Parts: sequence; C-alpha cells; structure tokens
Amino acid sequence: IRVSEACGLGFGDLDVDSAFARVLGKRSKERLVPIGRPALAALADWLDRGRPVLLGSRAVDRDAADAIFLGQRGRRLGRQAAWEAIRRWAAAAGLRGEISPHVLRHSCATHLLDHGADIRTVQELLGHASVSTTQIYTRVATERLVQAYLDAHPRARVAGSASGRTADR
Repeated sequence: IRVSEACGLGFGDLDVDSAFARVLGKRSKERLVPIGRPALAALADWLDRGRPVLLGSRAVDRDAADAIFLGQRGRRLGRQAAWEAIRRWAAAAGLRGEISPHVLRHSCATHLLDHGADIRTVQELLGHASVSTTQIYTRVATERLVQAYLDAHPRARVAGSASGRTADR
C-alpha cells in the first residue's frame, strides 16, 4: 500500500480475523488488501507493545486514538515521518541505495508478478485506476518472460533452439 494509506489506517479498517485491511486510496477509492502472516504478527506486536509506549499517559485526540501507527509525539504517524523511519531502518540493516516506501511498494509488486500473480490482481492491490500504470510501474524479470514464452508458444520448443529444449512431439 502507499505510505499515506498506511498512515491513514484506523482500527475500523482492520479485520484481523480475515487478515484484510480496508484502505482508502487516491480519489477516496476503497479497496481491500490482504495482510500476510508475518505482517499480522508484527502488527499484533506493535499494537501490544509499541503503540502503548507512544501513547503513554498523555491526553489523546480522537484521530490519534483511532490511528494504528503513531509518531514520536503520540499522534497519527505522518507520511514524512514514515519515510524517514524506513530510511533509518534500511540503513541500520545495511541496505544500500535509495530505500523509500515507494521502493518497497515497487519491490512487492515486482515479486508478485515474478511469482505468477496476474497483472489485474496486482493492479487492484496497488490501487491503480489503469493497468497501464501497473505495467509501467513493475519490472517483469526477463527469465519469467522467456519461461512464459517457452511454456505457451507451440513453436517455442524446437530442436536446436536457444533454450536448449527440444520440440514436444
């Protein structure tokens, strides 16, 4: 999801039992996004141990009381603060290069496509209005393209081909 969507999540947006989050995207468009088991475990830990520390004993406004993610002052986490936190965590993990929420989103979409997810499904998960945005946004590995060609085209597997495969006859 987009960093602004994550920052906007409230308790009413989570359905932990079915492992889905209701996300309010661009142009106030709602979509459901699955939450994986590792993310659910991290979320449970955050809600049990991390979030209460940031709330502390201070008076909490209504927005912060509903917010899943809080900043250092116990208020709803902002987009820039989330971006900075991700940069710090990436540096602490020894990751090089420019790491941002968008890079993580891009990586997730690319991994989904590389492992066989349908582009329309990825489009829906990302909240893109147009599939062309998803196509531009994601990089499909060359190996996956070659494999799809070899698997699907009837004349792709001929004797002496570059793939080394022989024709299925």
